[in-house]
Amino acid sequence: MDEAPTPVAGMTISVRTRQDVVVVDPERFLASARAAYREECPDATEEQAAEVVRDVYDAVWALVDRFGRLAADAPESGGLPGRRILGRPDGLSPAGEFKRIVLNDPQPLQDYGCFMPEEYDPFAVPPEG
Repeated sequence: MDEAPTPVAGMTISVRTRQDVVVVDPERFLASARAAYREECPDATEEQAAEVVRDVYDAVWALVDRFGRLAADAPESGGLPGRRILGRPDGLSPAGEFKRIVLNDPQPLQDYGCFMPEEYDPFAVPPEG
């Protein structure tokens, strides 16, 4: 059995996270994202929220900025494979989540400054060694 790692000065610890959802109701999805945007920016009108949250990327960022995740109240399990949850007010069906702790990535994101090399994949897991 491998020995459990202990923290050492200079160790880099990364958490790789993947959250999947399936859009089951695009209108509810956008409405939920716009509402999340308005919660973060209470002075924004509905019209302004509609201008800011225009597409999937805008909607995803609005939800993540507000709740820290896509489906804020998603259960740990997405249910049975292929089965979608249709009645959620955000129009999303949670479809799984995966987290992985990665130790000793050669360089933390901060050390790349403003520009990461094009070939760098920040989600890749470095080889053990």
